[in-house]
Amino acid sequence: MSSIKKMKLGSQGLETPAIGLGCMGMTQIAGMDIYGKANEAESIATIHRSLELGGNFLDTADLYGPLANERLIAKAIKGNRDKYIIASKFGYEIDDNEQLTWQINGQPAYVKKALERSLRNLGTDHIDLYYLHRLDPNTPIEETVGAMAGLVKEGKVRYIGLSEVSSATIRKAHQVHPLTAVQTEYSLFERDVEAAGIIDTLKELGIGFVAYSPLGRGFLSGDIKTPADFPEKDFRLSIPRFQGEMFYKNIELVNEITKMAKEKSITPSQLALAWVVAKGFLPIPGTKRVKYVEQNIASLNSALSPEEMIRLETIVPLGTETGARYDAMSMTQIDN
Repeated sequence: MSSIKKMKLGSQGLETPAIGLGCMGMTQIAGMDIYGKANEAESIATIHRSLELGGNFLDTADLYGPLANERLIAKAIKGNRDKYIIASKFGYEIDDNEQLTWQINGQPAYVKKALERSLRNLGTDHIDLYYLHRLDPNTPIEETVGAMAGLVKEGKVRYIGLSEVSSATIRKAHQVHPLTAVQTEYSLFERDVEAAGIIDTLKELGIGFVAYSPLGRGFLSGDIKTPADFPEKDFRLSIPRFQGEMFYKNIELVNEITKMAKEKSITPSQLALAWVVAKGFLPIPGTKRVKYVEQNIASLNSALSPEEMIRLETIVPLGTETGARYDAMSMTQIDN
């Protein structure tokens, strides 16, 4: 395993590489392709290549599939579990027939049930970082986190986190059991957590920040030029950011970012990731291809100067309207 830049994620003791691997696209979700068709052999090869390069932090969730993603990771890490840091999430309720109900369930009994199922699917006796995927509006966060704390005591979970939550929820949860990380969508295109003061809350409490979709769901790769570039059944077609006039406004921003990347002789993706890393956050770009995991990890070699950071943030200033990041239904599940 190569050496790679490391970071302390939060203040509870977890150390990770400075970039992780988002595994969501390696399987479907409820019959829908995520960023095009996945191939199991290629996905496993990507996980193995990431490890060779020092990228041993994998992000999954029971939602992905459902359950198929964790099972794929089990195959990839078999015989090598100790070399990986595994993060998984629960909260989207999955019934006993392995079907998504699309309800959010943070009840203590379900927390335990979901964890035991994930351990079986991952073929492991512990999960390094276990997140609540979305806040359950019908269960006090203190109860959900209390149950998660119990899993830490049992040694089945090492560290806990939350995803897509407000400062108020973070403060309540952190009093019950220290949070190691909060995960939210974050990229040059999506900085609501900064605008809402959530980043300030995390810094104050010593909680790490994990940025999912740091490439704007592929927009910042520069590979998407027209709406026709999306594969059929791609879930991004339902997202306002990728629709109508907003799509073309966003392409203009991508073109400016691409220009700057060319000047630095790196890809637009590498520039976007270098920006997240320079902010002190952990990006977890998703890919299922060896070529892209190599490029993503290589972005750690592209340090940005304060002037370059200012230039990037002038192209896409905080508060720039880039369109909603989910459809209306999914936006209601974000705690803000």
